Parts: sequence; C-alpha cells; structure tokens
Amino acid sequence: MPKSNLKLILVVGARPNFMKIAPLIRAIKNHNDGRSEDLSGMSFVLVHTGQHYDIGMSQAFFRDLEIPDPDINMEVGSSSHAVQTANVMIGFEKICLEGKPDWVIVVGDVNSTVACALVAVKLGIKISHVEAGLRSFDRSMPEEINRVVTDAISDLLFTPSKDADENLLREGIPDGKIRRVGNIMIDTLLVNLEKARRSKAFHQFELEPRKYVFVTLHRPSNVDDKSSLGAIMKHLSSFSEKIPVVFPIHPRTRKNFTGLGLPLGENGSKKMILCDPLGYHDTIGLVDSARFVLTDSGGLQEETTFLGIPCLTLRPNTERPITITHGTNQLTSIARLGEDMNKLMNGGVVRGGIPELWDGHTAERIVKILSEMGN
Repeated sequence: MPKSNLKLILVVGARPNFMKIAPLIRAIKNHNDGRSEDLSGMSFVLVHTGQHYDIGMSQAFFRDLEIPDPDINMEVGSSSHAVQTANVMIGFEKICLEGKPDWVIVVGDVNSTVACALVAVKLGIKISHVEAGLRSFDRSMPEEINRVVTDAISDLLFTPSKDADENLLREGIPDGKIRRVGNIMIDTLLVNLEKARRSKAFHQFELEPRKYVFVTLHRPSNVDDKSSLGAIMKHLSSFSEKIPVVFPIHPRTRKNFTGLGLPLGENGSKKMILCDPLGYHDTIGLVDSARFVLTDSGGLQEETTFLGIPCLTLRPNTERPITITHGTNQLTSIARLGEDMNKLMNGGVVRGGIPELWDGHTAERIVKILSEMGN
C-alpha cells in the first residue's frame, strides 16, 4: 500500500526566502506526480509570515518565481527584532495547532526562520532547516543568531556545502541529522536563467553587456549610518564617471537617505542610475551581464559565483566562504572600496568554479530524503 501523505508547513518570511521555497514547491509537485508506492506523498501549506512588508516587492517575486499565493499570510509587518519574532511565534503556534503538520520546513536565516522553528520544537513537531550550517562567526549579525539557534533545534539539516557540514559537527550536531544536498538558490537560478537572459534587462537603462556595474546594498552596517552611506555613495558617484552604475534602492536604504539627510539622486553623475527595486528576472539579467557586482547580499554572492561574475561583498565577513575559496567573490570595506573596484575594472578578475552539488537538483534531493523518512 502507498504510504500516507506527509503534511508539511513551508515557511517564507522575507524576499531571500522566496528563491529557496520555489524549488521545493516544484519538487513536491513533481514527486507526487511520479512517486512509487513505497514513498510517501506530500501535502503542504505555504505560510507567509509577512515579515517582508513591502507588498510590491513580495508580489513581484512571487510572480516571477511562479510561487502560488500563500495559503496563510500572517502579515506581521515590520517591528523590532523582539516584537517581530514574538508576533510570528504567536500567530504560527495557532497555525501549527490547527494544521498538525508532520514537518515544518524553514529556510534561510530571517527572524521568521527562528521564530517558526522555536514554535515547532516546543510543540514536538519535526523541523527541517534548508540552508543549514552557514556561519559568519559574527554574533553581532542578527542573522547569525537566527542560524545558530535554528540549527541547534532542528531535526534535519540540509546543507549547501562541505564547510557548512563542518560548522555543524563542530557545534555538536549529530552527523545523522546532517544532509549535504547542495545550494537551493541555484535551483531557482537555473530554472529562470534563460528567461532572465532573454529579457535583456540592461536595455531598459540603455546599457551594454559588461559595460556597467550592478549594486545592491541593504545591511544596517552600510545603510543605517550617515557617514557610511555617504562614503559609499561618494565612491559610487566617482566610479560612475568611468562606467555606469545601476543601483536599485532597497526600501530600507531609500528611507535612510531621507532620515539621514542625504540627497538621493544628487550624486554629481549622469551615469549613476538609481532605480526602484527590481523583480527576480531583471535582477538576474542585470547581474549576468554586469562587469562586476557590488553587494552586501548573501544570495548574490552565490549567484555571481555560479555565473562567473566578479563580486565585491561590502562586509567584513561572509557566511558563504565557499564563494571566496571556490568562486568569484571577495570581501571589501568602505576604506578599500575605490581601490578594489578599480582593480576589477582593470582586469583583476577572480576566476572561480562552481561548487559541488550546485547543479539545480537540490530540492529534488531534499524531497526524496523527506519522503524516505516518512512520518
């Protein structure tokens, strides 16, 4: 007889989660369509906590990635870390008590990830963490706390790379809980890459491939301090005299320009292209054709490594060191930013490779493991 269906709750909370949950939804549907009788089928409820409160940005990514509308949208919105985490926990506990899932699947490292994992473990529900084991070793980052806590209480840890396995083992996680499955972000990238390339997103800014730089910045250390944000913009404005700079402004960054008294748009250069946030296809299309990328985003470090595009990460550390040791990424600082950008402009390009299991089949491996484990 066929095994009974596994009941899953899939949790998303902010934009970085969307690219990680889309392949899982697709893999679950494919698994159910083609499974044999000795494997469990799966049903899922998609819960959006609403931590990412910019509705336009969320809807654009759901549309681009063909994610179905959430079954439940908690709409917790923005607040302090404590209030936001508490509100997610209160709402998610009701969902779990009513839904009685076999597994709660959390992804990434946002507040919703740790909040929903805490609820599940207290209710005796099994937790699977996708993208487990990543460490920056910087406890001043809220995301690092979320990663460490989520991994400590999860029953099954799906890792993207060998260094993530090693981090978990060093923290005392039993080897039997760890499954290296590859990078689920690359699943999404590969499914959407041809569409992103066909869009030729650079045309909307009257640009040519490899003749512009693409920038994304949103981390508090870069955009919440007037001197830091001002210094970054000064570097970018100066550099844009050599090559156009495309900079989609994250809502957090745009708000800070006003709050910190910085003149958004008055940057002294016609080649400094400041625009609203872009959808997934336009973003990947611009990244794929850029001379290089400057970012503080975790995901873009991985996507540029896969695409072979040089990447400067404006952070003192990264939880994705494989993008440096095996990929095209390098860390930079505000003090070194001008020098590092000039090196990339003048041919100082890091040539990397694609890490093991970054092959577009991560979600399939995850679903197969969950099905074999059953209830």
